[in-house]
Amino acid sequence: MDLELTGRVAVVTGASKGIGLAVAEELAAEGALVVAGARTAGALQDLRNVTAFAVDLVDPDGPGRLVAAAIEQHGRIDVLVNNVGGVKVRLDGFTSLTDADFQASLELNFFSALRATRAAVKAMLEQGDGGTIVNVASVNAFYHPDGAVIDYGAAKAALVNVSKALSQELAPHGIRIASVSPGQVSTDLWLADDGVAATIGEATGAGAEAIREQVTAGIPTGRFTTPREVAALVTVLASPRTANVNGSNFVIDGGLIKTL
Repeated sequence: MDLELTGRVAVVTGASKGIGLAVAEELAAEGALVVAGARTAGALQDLRNVTAFAVDLVDPDGPGRLVAAAIEQHGRIDVLVNNVGGVKVRLDGFTSLTDADFQASLELNFFSALRATRAAVKAMLEQGDGGTIVNVASVNAFYHPDGAVIDYGAAKAALVNVSKALSQELAPHGIRIASVSPGQVSTDLWLADDGVAATIGEATGAGAEAIREQVTAGIPTGRFTTPREVAALVTVLASPRTANVNGSNFVIDGGLIKTL
């Protein structure tokens, strides 16, 4: 299937590894011209159709500079993928979290996307021929809210909520927004030496491998989602072939969530 992305300009945030890198690769493979933003851009340097842009997306000016760089290079922006994010496991309870902890998570997981969206929408409105925004959220936005990631879940819930609201406002202008909410994905966030499994495993004494096995046992498919699987879904949603998909949140979790 031709996803009709050839020549379209796509900006991807948090694109140096994991889901973001996979999204950049998938969009580029479909012929899109990708401007990929991350603090370190080394992994992106040799990818065809991908221009790396080193930027701190937590810096209030960072997302806007990334979007401006894409427009400066290619003259427009057609697709924005808000992927940048991160989580710190909180094992000492709610009262141990400060305002600064919540603020840091909101800056990374919500405000970076909000600022990039603002910059992209302004450009898309000026262009006058629409555009697409895909936000990478998380099942933690709504599934069994977990105190161990309370600040992360709150930030992702805000992202999903704003996406839905903006989908109503912007659709008459030809700009549509969709969200993707992965469950556990085989990235460093979960599987690195300082990832979620290792952190919980060390705190409980169970070990990282036991935590991974315990989590996997709750997924009907028996495995974590791969970054490429998430990227494939993002790429389809970025495509004009799904042009009437707007405001929806797509879960990719191997069947973890059992409710309708």
